Amino acid sequence: MAEIPISSDAFAEGERIPVQYSCGGENISPPLSWGDPPAGTESLAVICDDPDAPGGLFTHWVLVNIPPDSRGLPGGVKRAPLLDDGSIHGANSYGKLEYAGPCPPPGRPHRYYFHIYALDIPLKLRSPADRRAVENAMKGHILAEGSCMGIFSR
Repeated sequence: MAEIPISSDAFAEGERIPVQYSCGGENISPPLSWGDPPAGTESLAVICDDPDAPGGLFTHWVLVNIPPDSRGLPGGVKRAPLLDDGSIHGANSYGKLEYAGPCPPPGRPHRYYFHIYALDIPLKLRSPADRRAVENAMKGHILAEGSCMGIFSR
């Protein structure tokens, strides 16, 4: 499978995510940028998760149907179910249609992965679609993917 490089100007790969992007700060999404998706890409999706959460994989952000010509997202993506460019928020593990920043219990750092997916279709989902519904809809339609990781602790 093809790979799409993804990164953030807010933190380097494997480094600490600044507090402003966490529940202890402004709780806004960090800026992300990615490379060109392969030919045939009809939409992009971003999922952010924490595999170190006490209850298992915790989803902090689901954003689908990002236009295929997009090469990134600004910091502080609007907290709305539908964005001006047609992107749609899926439900995070809190059940909200928005970004929810790192908010681990005090102690060791958690890893936060920002995944990008290039899809050969726009996703048709009933709102509010959670991560499971998004992953099921993406099956067989992923042309390329990539991820970057930052850490955070309180």
